[in-house]
Amino acid sequence: MYYKLPILLIAFLLINFELYSQDEICNCPGQNKVGKGSIYFMWGYNRDWFSKSDIHFKNTSGEFNPVTNNYDSYDFTLFGLKAEDRPGFKKLLTSDLTIPQYNYRLGYYFNDKNDLGIEINFDHTKYVMVNYQNLRLEGTIRGQYYNQDTVVQAVDFLAFEHSDGANFLMLNIIKRQQFLVTANKKHWVSGIVKIGGGIVIPRTDITLFGQRLNNRFHIAGYLFGIESGIRYDAFKYFFMEYTVKGTWANYTNVLAIGSGKVNHSFYTLQNILLLGVQFPL
Repeated sequence: MYYKLPILLIAFLLINFELYSQDEICNCPGQNKVGKGSIYFMWGYNRDWFSKSDIHFKNTSGEFNPVTNNYDSYDFTLFGLKAEDRPGFKKLLTSDLTIPQYNYRLGYYFNDKNDLGIEINFDHTKYVMVNYQNLRLEGTIRGQYYNQDTVVQAVDFLAFEHSDGANFLMLNIIKRQQFLVTANKKHWVSGIVKIGGGIVIPRTDITLFGQRLNNRFHIAGYLFGIESGIRYDAFKYFFMEYTVKGTWANYTNVLAIGSGKVNHSFYTLQNILLLGVQFPL
């Protein structure tokens, strides 16, 4: 369902935004002189770094787990959990384009004198818990209280990853500022700043107490972020962007085994390289 959102939102923008008059247009790459703006699409890939997070697991329903032959009620927190990305670039030329950590952007520049735009911004980022880390655990598991350090590993306790994507879907406002342009206006170099917010749509692969579940995609929280970098335009229709992006994501409702839920929040820093094509309207 969420794959359809960018198309619907861009269609709404094109129908509802009032076009700017001739004296308000921008001398910008990819724009027509009549002032109708331009629509664009970008595709690229990313590397990610995550802050530590306190991650809370809760299931108080008392459901019976046939794998562990026990009632898996729990309400505990692991403090300072570390995670890393899984870029998958070695598979870039031998598998589906969506296997590595990819990004796409769909946007519209208004062709106004301030060179502003609006953009649907999607990041497929993979958040993978580091195995065999020593963390403080506090809370109850099957009715027993714990407050101690423990080695977290997948064999008999926990594996946790948003490896089918932590998946950030954002709506951004964009500001572009030209730095250099050739006399024939075939090559442009600009600075880009984007700011916005949106939702997180993970599919979480979790193993808890020996039982594994690769869950379904669902809306699990929200995020805010800012992105900035350099854009190079060539021959009106083609361009490339390199950006650095910082986000804060709050996962308030991650699905776990049975009716269990997980919540945590973290900061992300991304390096992103994208290639794009634009069409003046």
